[in-house]
Amino acid sequence: MRPITTPPAAETKDIRLTTGYYLDPDGLGDYITGLLARCTTVFDIKPLLTADLDDPAASGLNADRDGHISPGALVEGEVIVQAGARVEKGAMVLGPVLICTGSVISAGALIREHTVVGPGCRIGFNAEITRSLLAGHIFAKHACFIGDSVVGRRVNLGAFCSTTGLRCDGGPVAEPAIEEITINLGGRRIGTGQTKFGAVIGDEVALPAGTTLSPGTLIGPGTSLYPRNQIGGFLPAGSRAR
Repeated sequence: MRPITTPPAAETKDIRLTTGYYLDPDGLGDYITGLLARCTTVFDIKPLLTADLDDPAASGLNADRDGHISPGALVEGEVIVQAGARVEKGAMVLGPVLICTGSVISAGALIREHTVVGPGCRIGFNAEITRSLLAGHIFAKHACFIGDSVVGRRVNLGAFCSTTGLRCDGGPVAEPAIEEITINLGGRRIGTGQTKFGAVIGDEVALPAGTTLSPGTLIGPGTSLYPRNQIGGFLPAGSRAR
């Protein structure tokens, strides 16, 4: 087993690893904007988000719990629904989870632990989200899976899209995972410091139906993806992938 590492100081200065390369923080609300400002690299988002949700009082998340949870929704654990957000009948939310203003969790959706659903998102039937940040105004209205990932604003997830955050090329899968997820960036192998890391999807990317993202995929904002089964590695901002 390789030791879990963190990116060396020289690599943290690589703009392609910063949150600002992938996400515009304006208009995402105080919590998400503040979260992104605290992150040196995109690999910091999930650990900080997890710590905040585990202690919502200390992280200032208790102030707004004025959203609507419909009778018939299954809500367990610490679930914070902000004003203007709603969890509809038939949805399942297993905390700790934060659902921000204007987001709708529809019947049949499953939101699992350590997830932040940013403002104005639409999560639909058979969509499963776990251990992830959905920055804002994201459409996941069909069956899909997003895990251990960061998704930028105005991203559309087509039917049957999936991130994969766990390596399975070394024999039987262990749970909890023990193999660090690494990425290849410009010929350098960079550790994420995490054994489960799916993808970072920048602002205004649309994933065609049936797209599967390999562990450690980084997709820059405004990238155009043509239909294909598997995508991995680093795709620069504004690129095209066929």
